[in-house]
This record gives sequence, structure tokens and C-alpha cells, in this order.
Amino acid sequence: MSVVTVQLGQCGNQVGQEFFNVLCNDSSNAKDKHYKDCSHERFFREGPSQDLRARAVLIDMEPKVISQTIAKAVKSDKWRYGEKSHFCQKQGSGNNWANGFSVHGPKHEEVVQDLVRKEVEQCDRLTGILTMMSLAGGTGSGMGTYITQSLRDTYPHTSILNHVTWPYNTGEVIVQNYNSILTLSHLYQFSDAILVHENDTVHKICAQLMNIKHISFNDVNKVIAHHLGSTLQPVYSTSSSCYSRNPIGEFMSSLVNHPEYKLLSVRNIPQMSSTSLAYSVFYWPSLLKHLRQMLIANARMEEGIDWAVRARSVSISDKGRTTREPGFNRSLADLLILRGKDVSGAEIGGFRDPALYVPWLPVESAFSSWSSSVPFSGYEKSATLVSNSQSLLAPLNNMVGKAWNMFASRAYIHQYMKFAISEEDFLDSFTVLEQVISSYSQL
Repeated sequence: MSVVTVQLGQCGNQVGQEFFNVLCNDSSNAKDKHYKDCSHERFFREGPSQDLRARAVLIDMEPKVISQTIAKAVKSDKWRYGEKSHFCQKQGSGNNWANGFSVHGPKHEEVVQDLVRKEVEQCDRLTGILTMMSLAGGTGSGMGTYITQSLRDTYPHTSILNHVTWPYNTGEVIVQNYNSILTLSHLYQFSDAILVHENDTVHKICAQLMNIKHISFNDVNKVIAHHLGSTLQPVYSTSSSCYSRNPIGEFMSSLVNHPEYKLLSVRNIPQMSSTSLAYSVFYWPSLLKHLRQMLIANARMEEGIDWAVRARSVSISDKGRTTREPGFNRSLADLLILRGKDVSGAEIGGFRDPALYVPWLPVESAFSSWSSSVPFSGYEKSATLVSNSQSLLAPLNNMVGKAWNMFASRAYIHQYMKFAISEEDFLDSFTVLEQVISSYSQL
């Protein structure tokens, strides 16, 4: 029941290291031995000295980040990466998706596949592959896309979950919107689901909830890792009396019930600095009331929620047009994960409201809940909501629009054409994502 993680590029490796740190710290501090053993079996294997080794492969086209990532893991003195589970070169992809996809991907495919195969062979049973990458750069996005395609060919019956980090709206790389649309359009063909974290949203969480004054990428990565850990650590599904044996597969079956809809977002509550946490008390009714309204109003954190937005079923106007509540974020599927004290008494009926979901799916198919009485990462009570909804519609629309404006003037296209990515490839990507936008808009 193990998951192999593939960390790609600078962002993927840095988020991955924080992710395994969260997993190890959480499981090591857990008083429930079954929870600890299940987490370790899922994400770690035993090294030669009976130490924990992450079930992970690290890939980058430059050595610096991988060296730092490996060193940080060793410094934790709790876990480390496998000694031969990484691959790097001395020249990066220059923030060019085409370079990563058309050059580095095919050139190093065999080596990467061999590293993944060695990790898979050390699993009693492989239940899923988790890839981590950025949308904006060259190696993570371009080579990450190519490797996802290659893994799909090699492991056709294994669930593949792509975790992607959405770039800052203000821009990290001038061609980030090109790289992003090319990545997303290709992943839509090969991935089972795409779990998204937006840098702008996580940055606000760091500033407003964690009270961090000078925010670094390290701070952002820790919040992302916390969200991922709260999603993927062991839990009981509603109908099961034991921890899931197929976490990624059950995750997919709960959230991705149509191939046209693969974009997932995460909300987590509460989130605060360790100083504030020590003086805070949480109650399930309050936590779940806030989380439900965050979903309805498409708020990513509990501060600044618009309480005026209401969930309303789709209705037909006198002119035959469907009418919707302004600002309402409709869901295709939601997965609620509760962790901590008195979890069995938490009232979750508000998430079973048919008005939250599309009319063509019964609530029983659209909503799932998992739980564990083991507190997560120092929080006495915590709730995570993974949602397949209209939540990412606005940022996706914005990204495609910006990319199209650049493409219309043929800006920087020559940098992609020299690596065999043609204008037709761009047009194909626009077509795929415009269809995605249309599908989510009509929910």
C-alpha cells in the first residue's frame, strides 16, 4: 500500500522535502502505533541501518537544489532519501517548457524510469504515484510533463496524482503562462488528477494566518506540505474499519468522477502560528461552519470569508436560461477529511446539501468523508476539504487569457520552436484548456 513520489525541478524538490518532513514529524509524534506504521509503510521504507528512507525519486537538471534537499533531510536526523534515488545534470532547462519536454525528457527518460522502477520494486504493493512540480519553470513543468506521460505508459493501471504549484500572478518568469498552459493541457491527457496550490493564496496564508513578516519560499513550501500531509496521512473512510489500503486510488474515486474534470483544490482549517496555537481552543461546529462557507464563497482561508454568498440549486429563468447565485462556487465532488479529538461526534450534514453540487450527480456520489481520531501536526482538531469545483476557474481563465495575448503577438514563440514545439502545439493546448474552462463554467 505504498506511494512513490517523483520530485521534479526546484519547486518539486523543495516542496517534496518539506512534505516528507511533515509526514515524518506527524507520524513519529503520533501515539497510535497503527497510524504510525501505516504512514511509514505508505511513504517510507527501511534503510540499511533501520532508518527511514523516503519512497521518492529526485530529478533536476541542476545539482544545487538536489544537494540542498538531500542535506536538509539528513540534517533532520529522522529520515533521509535513498542514496541512489536522485538524478541531476549540470545545465538547467532555462525556464523553457520545450527544452524540458523535448530535450531533457527524452534524453533522460530511461534513467528516470530506472530510478522509479527501483523504488517500485521495494514496495509490497504500489498503490499510486505522486509527482510534484511547478507550472512556471522548465524542468519541473516541461520534463515533469514528459515523465508523467512516460510513467503513464509504464504503469497504465496505477493512479497518478500530479501536484502542481501555480505561479504568482505578478510573474516569476516572463513565459510562465506559456509554460503553464502547455503543462496543464498535456497533464490533462495523462494524469488521473491535478492537485493545485496557488502561490498567491499560500502567500496570503503565511502573511495573514501564520503572521510571518518576511515570507520566503521555504515558508510557502511548509504550508503546502502541511496541506498535502493533512490530505494523504492515514484515515478511515466512512465505510471502513481500517486505514485505506489504496489511498491514491480511493482519493481519485472520491473526487474525479468524470474525465473532463480533473482540477482539485485544497482548503485546510485551522491554520495559525505555533505561538497562537498554544492558546487556541477549537470546536467542530465552528470549524465546519467556516469551512463550508469557504467552499461556497470560494475563499481559501477563514479570514475575509464572504458570508453573504449562499448555496442555491440551479434554477431555470423565465427565458430558459440557468441562473446561479453570484460568487457561488459549485462543486462536482468534495472530500472532507477530519482529524483529531471527538471526531466521531462532528456533524457534517451541511456538506451533504444537494445545493452545493451539480444536479446530475446524487449527493452520495458527490460527497465523501474520511476521519481519524489521531491529531495532525500539533492541531487538536483539524479539517481538510479537497474539492473538485469551480474554484480554479478564474485563475485558469486569467492564465489562458494572458498566454493568448502573448501568443497573438507571437512573443517568445521562437524560443519554443527551436525545441520542436510549433504554433500548432500551442493552439492545441489552448483548445484543450478552453474546453476545460467551458466544462467547469457550465457546472
